[in-house]
Amino acid sequence: MTKLTANAAGTFAIAPTPFHDDGRIDEKSIDRLTDFYAEVGCDGVTVLGILGEAPKLDAAEAEQVAIRFVKRAKDMQIIVGVSAPGFASMRSLAKASMDAGAAGVMIAPPPHLRTDDQITGYFKQAQEAIGDIPWVLQDYPLTLAVVFTPQVIRKIVMDSPSCVMLKHEDWPGLEKISALRAFQKDGSLRPLSILTGNGGLFLDFEMERGADGAMTGYAFPELLIDVVSLSKQGKRDAAHDLFDAHLPLIRYEQQPGAGLAVRKYVLQKRGAIASSAQRKPGAGITAMAKAEVDYLLSRVARVDRRANLQPQSSAAG
Repeated sequence: MTKLTANAAGTFAIAPTPFHDDGRIDEKSIDRLTDFYAEVGCDGVTVLGILGEAPKLDAAEAEQVAIRFVKRAKDMQIIVGVSAPGFASMRSLAKASMDAGAAGVMIAPPPHLRTDDQITGYFKQAQEAIGDIPWVLQDYPLTLAVVFTPQVIRKIVMDSPSCVMLKHEDWPGLEKISALRAFQKDGSLRPLSILTGNGGLFLDFEMERGADGAMTGYAFPELLIDVVSLSKQGKRDAAHDLFDAHLPLIRYEQQPGAGLAVRKYVLQKRGAIASSAQRKPGAGITAMAKAEVDYLLSRVARVDRRANLQPQSSAAG
């Protein structure tokens, strides 16, 4: 597997971790989900992210899940989330993942970081812990409560030659993308891939601000792929028209505490995973919420036939 570089672009799906109803890891669904992402045209997959329920896995399980995705991925690049309270666990999972053939790893800040010096100092130590493995800096202040200024991101990247990508999930964050691209134009920031998250909620304008693509987990990665492609072709209206059709479902999926349940429900309906179960503690999805999602799918399907799914899941076990 080729290693991640600052030239990375396109769509990297954030994968949920499939579980059986009793909470066991569903390895067959990992295979099916990986194949699904490949079939729809994703450039890569990121596993064990925040919505991958990584904190609910022990160290051995995390390694098992990462390696299973990597081995199944074939030509797709796999990025493994290795964030951990201590650097020993981070180093161990990073090494195991790269030895298996992963393209790189992703590191998020622990929520106790407050000052710019604390932030830059932490990532300097994290990079020292994992060595020269290519890594992704995750900027997600809405969930992680750590705020990166563009200047802090620039310092982290310039201090660590192996930091090749920013997973941009600030909100509002459009000006941050513009600021980082301006740093590159004035020569103060080296090349850096910027992929955006937040469920794709701002992807239409993020691409116009200079993002290289998407890294998020919306249940229709084809939509992300198409918006990225149309934007790069300069087909602005076509990109926005397609995005607008999906926006109500994207918004519904963005609800804090409910988004993963919605996403897993739709992926189950699509046959990509056998069960929408989350490992405890985790929220389920009510019959009323399922009906609302089914209604939204029917509305999206008026414009995008890929959303024309049967009301009841028929995923194989």
